[in-house]
Amino acid sequence: MEGLPGARRGSLLAHTGRRLSYRAIVGLDDLRVNMPSDGGALSASAPFGPAAAPEAALGPCLVPAAAWYRAHLPELAEAPGWPSDGVHVHVVPVPMFGAPGAYLALEQPDAAPLTGPRRALVESVAVSVGAALERRGLFEEKAQSAQELRLLEEVLRSVAESVDLLELIEALADGIRSVQTGPRWSAIDLAVLEDAGGDGRLVDGSRGSRDASGARDQPMIRTYKAPRRPLTAYWNNVRDGALAAGRDLRVGVEFRSVMSSGAAGQDALLEEGIRRRVDGIAIAPIDPVALEPAIGRAMAAGIPVITIDTPAAPGSRSLLYVGTDNRAAGRIAGEAMLRLLPQGGEITVQAESFAVPNAQGRIEGFREAIAGSAVRVGSLSENLFDVDRASALAVDAVRSNPGLAGAFGVCSENGPSLGLASVRLGRSGDLKVVAFDLVTSTVAMLQDGVIHAVVVQREYDMGYRGVQALYELATRGVPEALADLPASRCIDTGVDLVTLERTPFSSALSDHLASSSARKIANRRLGAGRHERSLDFLVIGMAERESLVDDERAPVADDSLVGQVMRSCCSLVIDTASSEHQRFGDVAEARRRGARTLVGVPLLSREAVLGVLVLASPLPDACSATDLALIERVAAVAAVVIENARLLSRIKERTRALESLSRRQEALLETIAAMSSPVVPIARGVLVMPIVGALDTQRSGRFIESMLKEISEHQARVVIIDVTGMAVVDASAAHHLVQAARAAGLLGAEVVLVGISPEAARLMVAQGLDLGAIVTRSTLELGFSYALGKMGGRVVQGRA
Repeated sequence: MEGLPGARRGSLLAHTGRRLSYRAIVGLDDLRVNMPSDGGALSASAPFGPAAAPEAALGPCLVPAAAWYRAHLPELAEAPGWPSDGVHVHVVPVPMFGAPGAYLALEQPDAAPLTGPRRALVESVAVSVGAALERRGLFEEKAQSAQELRLLEEVLRSVAESVDLLELIEALADGIRSVQTGPRWSAIDLAVLEDAGGDGRLVDGSRGSRDASGARDQPMIRTYKAPRRPLTAYWNNVRDGALAAGRDLRVGVEFRSVMSSGAAGQDALLEEGIRRRVDGIAIAPIDPVALEPAIGRAMAAGIPVITIDTPAAPGSRSLLYVGTDNRAAGRIAGEAMLRLLPQGGEITVQAESFAVPNAQGRIEGFREAIAGSAVRVGSLSENLFDVDRASALAVDAVRSNPGLAGAFGVCSENGPSLGLASVRLGRSGDLKVVAFDLVTSTVAMLQDGVIHAVVVQREYDMGYRGVQALYELATRGVPEALADLPASRCIDTGVDLVTLERTPFSSALSDHLASSSARKIANRRLGAGRHERSLDFLVIGMAERESLVDDERAPVADDSLVGQVMRSCCSLVIDTASSEHQRFGDVAEARRRGARTLVGVPLLSREAVLGVLVLASPLPDACSATDLALIERVAAVAAVVIENARLLSRIKERTRALESLSRRQEALLETIAAMSSPVVPIARGVLVMPIVGALDTQRSGRFIESMLKEISEHQARVVIIDVTGMAVVDASAAHHLVQAARAAGLLGAEVVLVGISPEAARLMVAQGLDLGAIVTRSTLELGFSYALGKMGGRVVQGRA
């Protein structure tokens, strides 16, 4: 602009799908408008050219300012008397990867074309801008690839014996929002068909079971809604690290978290751990001073306590701190701000609470780093763990100080609040923001250039190394375990300074994502060995999970986006402002809630449709072909996860049913065995044991065991075995009968075999079966007479 006579305003617009978006703008502060990120549509006739000047795709051109601003800044074009008559905009294409990828739009007072040195200057600036945007684009693409891989890893990790669909949609939404910053998804829902037990394959584009008449039932779906502001990623990472350590060390780990009730809620969790007599407790104290009495009670009960993420109160009885050296991290943030503001300037600082030791240490370190420089802290504020309050304070700080040069977000939610304020007030990119922690919104703003640097804690390591420390304390003993630690009793997990592009002082976002995944594997401690007893540890965090909606159950309506996607088995991208899909109820509802772009992607697994992933954005044309391709890849993995979970669930249900059936069968067999081989004492010293059915090896054992028991209890001398009801007397049965006779003989009892049928006798002779010395009689009556004779008695017959 300085090279153009009379130039007052200028902007840089870059391609975002089929639209343009603002990357930089100057000269509009006096108009006091909130600068939108959307810069208007591309030309229909020239896909690479802006709507107001499609010929700019072929080279520099002039366009009347009124037409340009109507197409790309309609809010300003409607202002009375603006722009002035005769004013033009010089539009210069910015080459990126061999095609126009952005446009410099420089206002000038007349329609005179640029010539000579001025034209050469503007074109050289465009080439430099293109090189910078190409480099940034490569880093963005690399970061998106790394984030996509991490997202798919998170989804695949959900494949287990059961899948919590609430956690699955939370992981999906968090990952998609991190990877795709352009669409700015305002809502991401997972509509899942209720499991029909394996039935309900796609038939002629529809799914559902059939009733008795053959009519197809209308399928039912259950919708899971992801939180709009997923700020729990930090504590999810802490939890994942703790649980991973538990699996590797073969110990039990329970992760509990609370925020709404503050220190009182954590105090209650500590008391619960004491009552359960857990083997160790790791806690991130919300209020270290208030929690110290409970920590003391746990230590007095012989339960080692350590703190993670937040140091304990001075003089605490806790044994160890595992987490960030917050003072050192604050110095890194201050040094980053000095590089962002080499000329100095006033900044604002926002923290969750000045009473939290983490915030205190970071602010102290930050002040140490900027001491003696031209950077000065003009204001401080605390949002007291209230996200809405954080946004309001940030907007007030930026609005009240037009000369504000930078902002430092001390805790995870402060950086995004300050970044959002800069966007709302037209200071995006201009206000230098340094944040803490890579939550989803921070990643998006880092890629958009709203946040410039992020100090990233290693929260996964905190959870993992915290459980490792508890394991050492529990297995080696407190004195021996502490002897190997620094005298400070602090394990610093370290931080990383992350920017979108790589610098001598920071890691690129893509490199950080890759290295953090590798570090998770490197930190694992496998093969810890077996323990004399099972160990159980309790890990207490300080941020509770936002409530997700999982009770929206409804039939699949034909006149809906979900119904259309399920019928066609194809993805669908809808502009809610068009009339094509006005009849769809869910489209009308999305439009009422402010959505302009609505996307539905089927969850396809083999030939079955399991549900639909639905995304909404307030921006028009928000979903490009590249965006849709990523969502479809994510949906395919999610479908596999859900199908595997359902399959495993069915296997578990079938196993439980078979186990129950087996138990009933065993009970029935025992009943049958008892009924088919009863023991009847018919006279002193004489027992009768009939056999009904087959006499196999298993039943023979029970039969002999029962017979010996009865012989002992009744002091029997003769046992009459009646085989009248046996199905067949073969070689195996004869062998078992001989074994029974020998066993009875060892107890001094004689076996008499009765009831052999003529057919059985003929078969036994034909097969050469030998019953040895067993006494046989044809009928029970004759066998009884023989038994009485052995006992010195006789049968007396008389007339009635």
